[in-house]
Amino acid sequence: MFELEGELFLVLHLMIAGRLHFRERGAKLAKKFGLFALDVSHGSLVLTEAGSKRRASLYVVQGESALTEFDRGGLEPIGSSVDEFEAALRRESHTLKRALTDPSLFSGIGNAYSDEILHRARLSPLALTGSLDREAVARLHAATNAVLVEWTERLRSQTGEGFPEKVTGFPPEMAVHGRYGKPCPVCGSPVQRIVHASNEINYCPRCQTGGRLLADRSLSRLLKQDFPRTLEELEEHKRQRSE
Repeated sequence: MFELEGELFLVLHLMIAGRLHFRERGAKLAKKFGLFALDVSHGSLVLTEAGSKRRASLYVVQGESALTEFDRGGLEPIGSSVDEFEAALRRESHTLKRALTDPSLFSGIGNAYSDEILHRARLSPLALTGSLDREAVARLHAATNAVLVEWTERLRSQTGEGFPEKVTGFPPEMAVHGRYGKPCPVCGSPVQRIVHASNEINYCPRCQTGGRLLADRSLSRLLKQDFPRTLEELEEHKRQRSE
């Protein structure tokens, strides 16, 4: 959200492919990806969005009261108490993955960091919110705060005094997000994933699900009874295919 003179506000959501760049004042927009430029005294803030789907949004509103329309009501997890976190988590019955990425429950977590949080907390992304005991909730709360603070500090340190460019949703330092098939940094097991539409869940079966593989809908339908249920079955399946 950008506050301008006269109680004028710009509300921007980058979604997945939106990016902000800082260019020279009056710089031309790229024909294919350039969507918006805001000239300021010392340069120009440029919005781009790659891909054919235009999901990023920009609203111009007048008056601070108009901003309430964009407040989804989610809890700001950093600095929250365990009780506040638990109340938000249990407000609706969801999987942990869905709960953490629901902006009406938690603010500003999203897909990538929810994968990292659940890995840090050693919890299955498909566990239901109502199934967690108090210790697991406290572990999830601590992991949420730690991951968000650590990544905020890391990204700020990498950027330094400049403007962040080459922003990616798959930083190589992440433990599981975007690392399908690569070794988990904790136990060395291959990271697994569940693909649904344009999103995917990344997790370590040994750290998070007791070695059990979570069913991927498309693969389950394709393989049916041959779908491996554990890491051991997966390794045996790979071995048989290579022979």
